[in-house]
Amino acid sequence: MQFFGETDIDFIGLRKIAFIISGVVIGISIVFLVLKGGPKLGLDFTGGVEIHLKFNGPTPISWVRTGLSKIGLGSAVIQSYGKKEENLVLIRFGVEEVSQDTASKIVLRIEKVLREEFKERENPFIVQSTNLIGPKISEELRRGALLAIIFSLLGMLIYISWRFKLRFAVGAVVALAHDVFISVGALSLGNFEFNLPIIAALLTIIGYSLNDTIVIYDRIRESFKTYRKRRFSYKKVFNLSINQSLSRTIVTSLTTFVVVLALFLWGGAAIHGFAFTLLVGIIVGTYSSSFVATPVVYTWGEGKTKRR
Repeated sequence: MQFFGETDIDFIGLRKIAFIISGVVIGISIVFLVLKGGPKLGLDFTGGVEIHLKFNGPTPISWVRTGLSKIGLGSAVIQSYGKKEENLVLIRFGVEEVSQDTASKIVLRIEKVLREEFKERENPFIVQSTNLIGPKISEELRRGALLAIIFSLLGMLIYISWRFKLRFAVGAVVALAHDVFISVGALSLGNFEFNLPIIAALLTIIGYSLNDTIVIYDRIRESFKTYRKRRFSYKKVFNLSINQSLSRTIVTSLTTFVVVLALFLWGGAAIHGFAFTLLVGIIVGTYSSSFVATPVVYTWGEGKTKRR
């Protein structure tokens, strides 16, 4: 499918401007992170309380959130789970001090306000269990999330070095790190909490952006086989390859963006941060594939040619 006709954009010629823009945006992201004392960690990484409730009848999440808003817990994570007829609801929220005494007091407040809320709706409930997410578990989750991102980038570096060349792998990893930095900065700017769904979104961005980059890399490899015999310049082969992939890139990114935008607008508070991260990642990842990853490969190759 062709989104538009043939293009002749000088991506390589614009690389210095693109590098400056990316550097400025990453710098702003770092400044926001420093000013806010680092990412705003959610209860997955700081510890908190989770409560399992069983209702007699169907229970929309909005009803539970309305009740919790009365005691300042409207931003808690509220999820339905299990079979539909079981009417199970999970409530998770962070607390400043994770202790059994603190949890018991908050659970009593939650029970009281929800019983008043659902008494009018004739939908009573029971508290099945209350669990504490302690600092040890939170520390393990933080370490696991960090290792997941590091090992994913390392795995990409090894894979692309094997499939293409080292400079292609470095270009891809630079672009992926670029995407993660900017996405984290946007989350900090939007005051979103970092939790496990956010980490999942960041890993999704890495995979999405890499897929787009690999398509362009494949086109470059094929173009070298086809056009180098005609004595096309190094720069022309790179520009031609990116332009040939541009329509496919725009179509893929646009369709994905529309779906994620719908999730962001109507998916509810539970996945708001997840969808926001994907929205930023799709935009930044589409940009970095053409304006960061490929120009880095070109700059490296151009430097080797000049030294020769």
